[in-house]
Amino acid sequence: QVQLVESGGGLVQAGGSLRLSCAASGRTFSSSASAMGWFRQAPGKEREFVATISWSGGNTFYADSVKGRFTVSRDNAKNTVYLQMNSLKPEDTAVYYCAARPLGRSLGSYNSQEYDYWGQGTQVTVSS
Repeated sequence: QVQLVESGGGLVQAGGSLRLSCAASGRTFSSSASAMGWFRQAPGKEREFVATISWSGGNTFYADSVKGRFTVSRDNAKNTVYLQMNSLKPEDTAVYYCAARPLGRSLGSYNSQEYDYWGQGTQVTVSS
């Protein structure tokens, strides 16, 4: 089993920045070979893909809506994945979730159904 805990959300003005963290426990990143992803869900909308990172960290992929503004990274020694969010817009307001792919699935994915483990989410609110 894997437990994921997100942190770093909050209220920020448009144009500001936040860095989300996702701490994993239950198995270490170094032994899991699992890719990680970030998703978000705004009120009244379906959960949508934001970013994904391979197990090695060498491959990343972003939704068009955040490309050039968000950066996903990971520190396997700290069992933590990050999402640096810059130039935030009101439309970025959502609950942000991190997710882990199954053991050995080292490549990232934009498909939420390919993730087995999910955190509880952290709220990001961007005011105009």
